[in-house]
Amino acid sequence: MTLTTKDIRNVVLLGHSGSGKTSFAETMLFESGAINRRGSIEGKSTVSDFTNIEQTKGISIFSSLMHVKWKNSKINIFDTPGQDDFVGEVVSSMKVADTAIMLLNAANGVEVGTEILWEYTQKLKTPTILVVNQMDHDKADFEATLEQAKNRFGNKIIPVQYSTSNGIGFNSIIDALRMVMYVFNDEGGKPEKQAIPEEEMGRAQEMHNALVEAAAENDETLMEKFFEAGSLSEEELAEGLTIALANQEIYPLFVCSSTRNMGSGRIMGFINDIAPSPADRKEAPLSDGSTLKCDSEGDLAIFIYKTLSEPQVGMVSYFKVYSGTLHSGDDVVNHKNSGIERLNQLFVAEGKNRTSVKQLIAGDIGVTVKLKNSHSNDTLHPKGVNVAIEEIEFPGPRIRSAVQPASKGEMEKLMKALHQIEEEDPTLIIEQSASLKQTILHAQGQLHLDIIKYRIEKVNNLNMEFEQPKIPYRETITKLVNESYRHKKQSGGSGQFGEVHMRIEPYYQGMPATTDLSVRSASEEELPWGGFMIFQWCIVGGSIDSKYINAIKKGIMQQMEEGPLTGSHCQNIRVSIYDGKMHPVDSNDMAFMIASAQAFKNAFNKSAPQLLEPIYNLEILCSDSVMGDVMGDLQTRRAIIQGMESEGHYQKIKAKVPLAELYQYSSSLRSLSQGRAKFTRSFAEYNPASPDIQHKIVSSMKSELQEA
Repeated sequence: MTLTTKDIRNVVLLGHSGSGKTSFAETMLFESGAINRRGSIEGKSTVSDFTNIEQTKGISIFSSLMHVKWKNSKINIFDTPGQDDFVGEVVSSMKVADTAIMLLNAANGVEVGTEILWEYTQKLKTPTILVVNQMDHDKADFEATLEQAKNRFGNKIIPVQYSTSNGIGFNSIIDALRMVMYVFNDEGGKPEKQAIPEEEMGRAQEMHNALVEAAAENDETLMEKFFEAGSLSEEELAEGLTIALANQEIYPLFVCSSTRNMGSGRIMGFINDIAPSPADRKEAPLSDGSTLKCDSEGDLAIFIYKTLSEPQVGMVSYFKVYSGTLHSGDDVVNHKNSGIERLNQLFVAEGKNRTSVKQLIAGDIGVTVKLKNSHSNDTLHPKGVNVAIEEIEFPGPRIRSAVQPASKGEMEKLMKALHQIEEEDPTLIIEQSASLKQTILHAQGQLHLDIIKYRIEKVNNLNMEFEQPKIPYRETITKLVNESYRHKKQSGGSGQFGEVHMRIEPYYQGMPATTDLSVRSASEEELPWGGFMIFQWCIVGGSIDSKYINAIKKGIMQQMEEGPLTGSHCQNIRVSIYDGKMHPVDSNDMAFMIASAQAFKNAFNKSAPQLLEPIYNLEILCSDSVMGDVMGDLQTRRAIIQGMESEGHYQKIKAKVPLAELYQYSSSLRSLSQGRAKFTRSFAEYNPASPDIQHKIVSSMKSELQEA
């Protein structure tokens, strides 16, 4: 069979941790005949969780790519982690998928992780099918889960199936699309088709009519046929549902037990018949605002969505062909850096196993190895083609921790290993802070950091320790001060002489101009670390030659880079140089640089210096049952609550919290909520620290300097 773009289905499995994604993927492979025996997470034998670290920890950490043949389709399957510490793996897979399969745990209903993942499907406009999984769990409740889903995600959720039994006795599914009941034996697998019981026919018919109406609503021709005949043919129904699903007009809902292989085959059939192919989706957005049609006859464009380092292989690149047909041996250009890459080897993936192929058409997912200068988020295209796929937008970090090796001699090796992980994982940011004198990892959560540490120690054979990161405070002033300083040095021959008179005062944008000094020139410096420094030259009569302006400014900036109070950066200060003296022989740049630095330092200490601390916006999503504990914990962290609102059956708390109080917050929240709360954070502003906090920090800084 010749594969076309219309025959491809790219589906990403999503769900809160424990919803059964990996087991569902394993069952899909088994049902299709891709494997002859289903593996298990407990047995460390699944196709998708194949790395040593995943098998050791018993959770999915990386997204895994597999594919199956089902009837007319090739279905590419992305199994993704459920822990939101690894959300980067989820977002990158969603970027190239055309349909999401959202698995719901029938015992737990719509969980907080599901809420967050749903927001991504809406943001990325991903057609979504919901599957109520684990129907054989002793606490499974289909009706409650369906009600929760509708309450949270709206009435576009239309059940295709339901079950009359939950829990250990689960063995039958009523399918309202095909109007049949599937009955399974204890081993699952292929079910027996039976007529829908008379007592269930009313509900099944009502669901069937809702599906037919949803299919007809998106096509005038189908709508006319529906009104005329009162129903649609199977082909017409499939056509209408494909359009409705592709446009997110409906979210079909199914039921299954993936571990007992009950219902997965029917879902795969629906993916084959109804789920949109890459050609059915809207054209892909490009970085310049235009779009690209998924057409195997078009110009070649491939997008790297994920990179992974493998021992003995090197960098492995996972990509989607967005347009054209890619052949092994093709030369392409990296749009970002103009580097030439030759794709000598093309593969399709089955977990850790790869099969070599000669070509891949538009819409398909492939793998290649040993690219020289191409990484995640890069677009590759032929020479002369100018196209760049819109890049993946990864979520910002939510936790920070300083890191150091067991011995200083291993720092270079540690940094090399960390940067290797950073290249694979765009949600990890490594900051080598000169001002804080620490290497800081910005990550998604404590589990994310723990996995990084595990990889460093097990794969790279390096010992690594976490420590509390320092806080990037800022310093400013609160009152106007005039100060002067004379630098005079004589050591035989020509000496050094420079005298500077300066005024420093608090600055804010829009403040009135200086009126009691004659301002000859002024410059506004937007500081690299934020805030401003205004420099005014107010010398009248030539007491200091203007050729020393740069030296004087440099001396001031040196002090602002390491503030007099705590050594932190200074900001929002207006400096006016209004008088001074110079010597015809001994004055030079160095003399005026030293004089201005000392004058600024002395003036700063007299100007009621104020320490500023970074404040972060915090958004927490949690259930009512833990809301009181979460709020109580926030109060101990000097948080200012900005508001609370309901979001589905969860509560969203918005607060402003000092960064100093957020150390290890990820672990604290996980403990408070038993892992059923999530949070995001973003920088808000710098605010003045209270006098007691400022005194405590300044005293601590002085003690550290004395010990050093």
